Amino acid sequence: MDTLQTMRIFVRVAEEGSFTGAAQRMEITLPQASRAVAYLETHLRTRLLNRSTRSIALTEAGHRYLQRCQEILAYIDQAEAEAADARVRPTGRLRVHATTGFGQTYLVPAAMRYQERYPSVSVDLTLSQHVPDVIDEGYDVTLQISTAELPDSGLVSHRLGSVHSVLCASPAYLREQGQPDSVAGLAGHSCLQLVTSLFPRDRWHLDGPDGRETFELPPTTFQVNIADALGAVLREGKGIGALPMTSAVPALRSGSLVRVLPGYQLQKLTVYVLYPSRQYLDAKIWTFVEFLREVVPQALVADQAALNY
Repeated sequence: MDTLQTMRIFVRVAEEGSFTGAAQRMEITLPQASRAVAYLETHLRTRLLNRSTRSIALTEAGHRYLQRCQEILAYIDQAEAEAADARVRPTGRLRVHATTGFGQTYLVPAAMRYQERYPSVSVDLTLSQHVPDVIDEGYDVTLQISTAELPDSGLVSHRLGSVHSVLCASPAYLREQGQPDSVAGLAGHSCLQLVTSLFPRDRWHLDGPDGRETFELPPTTFQVNIADALGAVLREGKGIGALPMTSAVPALRSGSLVRVLPGYQLQKLTVYVLYPSRQYLDAKIWTFVEFLREVVPQALVADQAALNY
């Protein structure tokens, strides 16, 4: 028999002072109530109730067992209430992962706004170039950027939008070296490379008014795997480089960088938000995912408009 259920029946019998009253309150049969208490006594090898034809009374052992049962059942009821509450009220620690550049530009401000709406949630945000194993590493939500459809991982995913890269250089570099007016005109310039798993190491595929054009990158004296680091080098006037929107837009707005070949863009990528399961999802997870689906696409569209301005 279900020990917890038999404990609940025993407590109700003791509180009602009768098997009949307990059975009626719990909407079970009288024999079920009697068998439950008999099971406990057999299991414990202890008499819990003294019975007569007119009444029942707790034994000394029954008094002690009743007290413990009430304490245990109260803890269980509290635990169940807290677990159920987690599905309807956002609260607790929310572990989130995103790539560094995207996270700094879009996720940090989004998380701050989310916490203004849901102050009971504590956001634990990790930014890195590493793609985590969401389940093994214990993340609730991750944002991933991919060149294609995501592989089947068992995770739930939603598309948030797309980002791409643009060619940038400092005003000082372009004054000194000149502004190329075509993809072929990039030849002879110092072309600095952003090296990641999403970018080819030796070429730029540029999508422009005449379709896709490929520029074979010459040997370079500098390459780096972090977009913000490349942006810092470009601002120092060291050459031309392909920067993702996340790094390009702030620099273009400030004027520290200028767009090169503004009719072209490259390396279009899709942004996804992923989380472990649709079923019995904590409120903090589904509210955060829905919040991202609300604010991130708007931010991406606004930055796209800023690039095209």
